[in-house]
Amino acid sequence: MGRASGHSVLVVPVPELEPFVVERTQHYDDSFLSADPSFVHAHITLLAPWLALPSADDLERVAKLASATEPFDFTLADVHVFPGGTIYLDPVPSRPFESLTAELAAAFPQCPPYEGLFDAIPHLTVDHLLGGVGVERTRAALGGLLPASCRAERISLQWYANHGCRTIAEWELGR
Repeated sequence: MGRASGHSVLVVPVPELEPFVVERTQHYDDSFLSADPSFVHAHITLLAPWLALPSADDLERVAKLASATEPFDFTLADVHVFPGGTIYLDPVPSRPFESLTAELAAAFPQCPPYEGLFDAIPHLTVDHLLGGVGVERTRAALGGLLPASCRAERISLQWYANHGCRTIAEWELGR
C-alpha cells in the first residue's frame, strides 16, 4: 500500500445512499468499485488523504477518538454544488462531522484535510456538473431517497486506488 497506488481516507460510511453512489461511481469510473463487502462507497470524509502506512500507534489514536465519540443521527436532504462542480448532500447537523475532522486533523497535523487545498466541509458527493447533470436532475434521480435519515456508527479507514478500493480497518463509535 504505497502512495503511487492510491491513498487512504478516514470516513463515516453512509449505507443509506450506497446504491445511488455505486451507480454513479460505475457511470464515471468502475475501477473505483470495490468487491470488498465491508467497503461503503457512500461516505462523508473526515480526513483525506490520510497516512499511507499507519503505525499501530496511529491506528490506536483513531480507535481512542472513535470510542470517545457516541454514535449520532443526521439527515441528508439538500442538494448543493461546490464551486468546482461537485454535487453533494450536506449532513444536518454538520457539527459532529466538523468536530471529528478537527480532532483527527489535530491528532495528525501532517495530514491536513484535502492537503489544505479545500475547506473541510462535511458532505456526501453524489455527482458532478462535468458529467452533464445538474442539481435538479440529481435531485430527481435521488427521488425517494431524500430526505435520508442516517446514523453515524463507525469510522472506516479505506484505501482508494483503481481496482484496489478496500477497507483497512474500522472502529465503532462509542466503544
